[in-house]
Amino acid sequence: MELLDKVNVPKDIKSFSYIQLEQLCAEIREYMIDCCAKNPGHLGASLGTVELAVALHYIYDTPNDKLVWDVGHQAYAHKILTGRKEAFVNNRKYKGISGFPKMAESEYDSFGGGHTSVSISAALGIAEAAKIKGESIKTIAVIGDGALSGGLAYEGLNNAGALKSDILVILNDNQISIDHNVGAMHNYLVRISTSYTYNKVKSKVWDCVGGYKIGRFIQKFMRSAKQALFKNGSIFQALGFRYFGSIDGNNLNELVTTLSKIKEIKGPKLLHIRTVKGKGYKPAEENQSVWHAPGKFNVETGERILKNPNIYRYQDIFGETIIELAKENEKIVAVTPAMASGCSMTKMMEVFPHRSFDVGIAEQHAVTFSAGMAANGMLPFCNIYSTFMQRAYDNIIHDVAIQKLKVIFCIDRGGIVGEDGATHQGAFDLSYFRLVPNITVAAPLNEIELRNMLYSATLQQWDGAVAIRYPRGNCEGLDWQKPFEYIPVGKAQILVEGEGVAVVSLGTIGNRVSKAIVKAKEAGCNPMHVNMRFLKPLDSDALENVCKKCSTIITVEDGTLLGGLNSAVSEWVAANNYSVKVVPLGIPDKFVDQGTVDELISECGYNVQEIFDNIVKEYRRK
Repeated sequence: MELLDKVNVPKDIKSFSYIQLEQLCAEIREYMIDCCAKNPGHLGASLGTVELAVALHYIYDTPNDKLVWDVGHQAYAHKILTGRKEAFVNNRKYKGISGFPKMAESEYDSFGGGHTSVSISAALGIAEAAKIKGESIKTIAVIGDGALSGGLAYEGLNNAGALKSDILVILNDNQISIDHNVGAMHNYLVRISTSYTYNKVKSKVWDCVGGYKIGRFIQKFMRSAKQALFKNGSIFQALGFRYFGSIDGNNLNELVTTLSKIKEIKGPKLLHIRTVKGKGYKPAEENQSVWHAPGKFNVETGERILKNPNIYRYQDIFGETIIELAKENEKIVAVTPAMASGCSMTKMMEVFPHRSFDVGIAEQHAVTFSAGMAANGMLPFCNIYSTFMQRAYDNIIHDVAIQKLKVIFCIDRGGIVGEDGATHQGAFDLSYFRLVPNITVAAPLNEIELRNMLYSATLQQWDGAVAIRYPRGNCEGLDWQKPFEYIPVGKAQILVEGEGVAVVSLGTIGNRVSKAIVKAKEAGCNPMHVNMRFLKPLDSDALENVCKKCSTIITVEDGTLLGGLNSAVSEWVAANNYSVKVVPLGIPDKFVDQGTVDELISECGYNVQEIFDNIVKEYRRK
């Protein structure tokens, strides 16, 4: 790492020659691959943007000039160049650096994020604030082509064009997000202008005339010229942007040359670059979806090191079960916003291609699209990760719940998810769904219960919308491939009888509770364990039984304590005038950073040992 060892901050590369910059790119790639092989992360997209990160920091005066990276899957080279080279070995680890841009981590991270489509709006806000303050800075937003299916990106583009803000949007077109991109915008980008003649003429005319007012007139002329060359014209120019591209985003010389010229042009600009996701590492180039986040792997062979490959994951249970249900019920359809492989919907798409819909990165649309299908007699399963479902909250209320439509929301990645950190923890879904009328909120204890909940939700007894949440990762290892069994809506399950202290749990965290219960029994305590299964409606009979036998209830949930199970039980106890102490265990009122699931659950105080300690403490108090 001859050159990389000399780079601590971006100014260290300003004196580098083109040959040195090329070598630096190669060394960054090598370092990134070596680190991610041992410490998994989002490798593919970042391999594709090494040249872009180097070129941006070479041409622009960061951190004075502001770079805003959309999502952050593309930002590993940026992190390595901006003082976090040594820290990168602990990327996404507990107490290490975040896998995404984070303002508190570095002055070079102008805006934080882990969700897609935000960069343009954020960069526009930064640029307009700078204008008000009289600051002379450049603002650059980097966004992927997949993120352009998110409506927020267009809201930002529209506003930037209207304001004529001095902002550069770099569209990184790698033809793939997590799964392959879908939608009209993707198809448009494939067809969009790559004409050498057009761009050559446009640049020469612009350089000759100079001046923004004259440029606006010339722009109109060039727009007409482009429409003559290309039937579709340019949506970006229609939004008020000067469009440049497309260019090879893995060609450092072309990038540096283009950016140096664009830098001097005022107003809203969009540079369309083409990159290869996984660039420089053959296995990642050949299987881009898998290598988006491959986990640990052997650098030499490219072989991925899989954890317990024979154990089913909760998303696999969803994927297998929905196919079974769809074979028996022709009204069942499946919807996901660009998460088909992650949520295991790909098999459904193969078996029932006309009843499966990947709508792209568009969570709001996914919910309302599902509502429309429900309104016309279909039974949609809408599968969205917990953290991304937050973006569609208005649609849940306005388009589904108010109209009492039967949409089955499958909330994947509920609870602590681990290394992706604060932006991705599924902390809030139980609370925000519980607040909405006409929705049943359920969380299974294990894979068998998940399978039976998915089945039961299709029946008339489960009226209105349904939200079933389950975690990321491996199941409990149970034999789940059994005939379906109906689960009565709103009915809890007593797992262990006891007295004095009752532990009331919701979801798969109940398996940790079961281990704590065993320890407590061995320690001479006699706690009860209730698997609530439903947050809404609450099982009043079960809670009444608990309150008659116990003076203390310990609630345990893999979600925020505010508004979730603890809130629901506490409210019920108070409303029914029981003098029972309620002890809350769950995610406190804070954002939880990156780490392993065990590390983070322990930090939040509801791992097996913490549950056991609280049981013993309450018995000793008596």
